[in-house]
Amino acid sequence: MKYEVQHYTLCDGWINTWSIEENGVSTPEVFDSKEEAQAEIDAFLQEIAEEIEQGERDPENGYDAEDFRVAEVQAN
Repeated sequence: MKYEVQHYTLCDGWINTWSIEENGVSTPEVFDSKEEAQAEIDAFLQEIAEEIEQGERDPENGYDAEDFRVAEVQAN
C-alpha cells in the first residue's frame, strides 16, 4: 500500500493537494508509509508556524492540523 496527504477543502472535501513538480509537470505525491506522510504534514505545519512567528505570514493565513490527514491509496 501507498499513502497520500489529503487536505480538506470546502468545495471538494478530502483531496490530495500534495504534489511534486518535475520538468513543469505536477503529479500527486505518494508515500511508502503512514509515518513518512505524517512527517510531511508535521514539517509543513511547523514551517507555517515559523512564518507566522517571524511575521512573514498573517496568523489568519495559517492551517489547522485537523484539515490534513493521511489516507491509504492503491499503489500503481
